[in-house]
Amino acid sequence: MNKLSVIIITYNEQKRIGRLLEDLNNQVFKDFEVIIVDSNSEDDTLLVAAQYETCFNEFRVHKMEKRGVSLGRNVGANLAKYERILFLDADVRLHERFLSKAVNKLNKSKLEIAGVYMGASRLGLPTKLSYGMFNVGIYLTQFFFPTAIGACIFSTKRLHRELGGFNERIHLCEDCDYVNRASKTWRFRMLAMTFQFDPRRLKQDGTFKTGYLYIKANVRRFFIGEMYNNEIEYEFGHYHENN
Repeated sequence: MNKLSVIIITYNEQKRIGRLLEDLNNQVFKDFEVIIVDSNSEDDTLLVAAQYETCFNEFRVHKMEKRGVSLGRNVGANLAKYERILFLDADVRLHERFLSKAVNKLNKSKLEIAGVYMGASRLGLPTKLSYGMFNVGIYLTQFFFPTAIGACIFSTKRLHRELGGFNERIHLCEDCDYVNRASKTWRFRMLAMTFQFDPRRLKQDGTFKTGYLYIKANVRRFFIGEMYNNEIEYEFGHYHENN
């Protein structure tokens, strides 16, 4: 499984999609296709993405009429050519050896499903502390109630098919539900590496408010179950333009 399908979901990401595609273009590992699944963006996301088409041997864009994180990931998985899948959000940043290291770790550990920790090397101390606390949480829970960051999840087509994909009824913690269900059949682990994640959610919604939201959501998931009816409201792509 050395070939890789990189699936990027986008919605109004004209300021960030180019940076991620530049990072992918600079990867040491080159054996991958890029699939952008756009949730009917209202800005120039697709125009920016189109500028990078010639940088990759395999590149395609799929524009959806409907919007949704889980829907976009599922559509991308159906379009993927290769068995190994990497789900990314558009505001992710990757160092040039990210893919080569990840593929080696996945093959060595024989993992079908894996998460990656958030890095904050370029960010301020408050954000580093917030990311660090979150990373500790997902490290500990991986052994009994796996959670993961949907912005960067490795999976496979066969696992994805077996699960029925991401649950499109879930709007918050759909990524955690995905890896938790997967761990019932397949071994899930966090890879000992990081990706950079845009802190705009913390800046816009507040560090404490965001942290409390996810603690509350995952405690509820653990004791009561998944949130199929938007019990804790969360809006997809709610960022302000200036963030």
